[in-house]
Amino acid sequence: MAKYISKRHQQNLKAIDRTKKYSVDEAVALLKKVSNAKFIETLELHVRLGVDTKKADQQIRGTVLLPSGTGKTLKVAVLAKGEKIKEAEAAGADIAGDNDLVEKIAAGFMDFDVLVATPDIMREAGRLGKVLGPRGLMPNPKAGTVTLEIGKAVKEIKAGKVEYRVDEQGICHLGIGKMNFTEAQMSENVKVVIQALLGAKPSSARGTYLISGFLTSTMGPSISLDLSEFLKSDKEEI
Repeated sequence: MAKYISKRHQQNLKAIDRTKKYSVDEAVALLKKVSNAKFIETLELHVRLGVDTKKADQQIRGTVLLPSGTGKTLKVAVLAKGEKIKEAEAAGADIAGDNDLVEKIAAGFMDFDVLVATPDIMREAGRLGKVLGPRGLMPNPKAGTVTLEIGKAVKEIKAGKVEYRVDEQGICHLGIGKMNFTEAQMSENVKVVIQALLGAKPSSARGTYLISGFLTSTMGPSISLDLSEFLKSDKEEI
């Protein structure tokens, strides 16, 4: 069955040179012109890395604080004990608790986007793995969501801290802003994420690391990025 392509999307595709790789600034400016859906679209970045995800040390995962934020207000829940609950609430957590919140989540409560926990409650929270794991909500030290610095973690998430991780094909997919951001804000977010991915390169990775990158919006066309600008100091060719 032939795939239907709307007239709007066909027109947007005509504005892009599919044989060209664009600098981040060029790609952002072009995407701004062709993103014309009837709602505020999300800015998406997709980067393929030269890693072997079957090897434990090449399963890239980490966090990065977006300078311009995500454009989305996230609900943050915190599992903690004692004074750490007050610290979380003072930092802006939408809900915080100890065993009572563990029980509430186990019973089906999922009205949050990110769950942060202190190390001393992870034993109790461990049984939530079957509920939270499939949704990608289980607290994890690598994602910065298991920490004693609970107030700092909540503030950073609220300010635009996002997690990146590769899928089985070695590709990172991230929503890193909104199309109503300025071009400067969008470009800055893109560059910060790519630099973070470059900094996360495992020592065991061989060959080209930043293989390809594409910038797109929720309903927009994808634009191929010229990643060579990020490799000048890495002495690596793309």
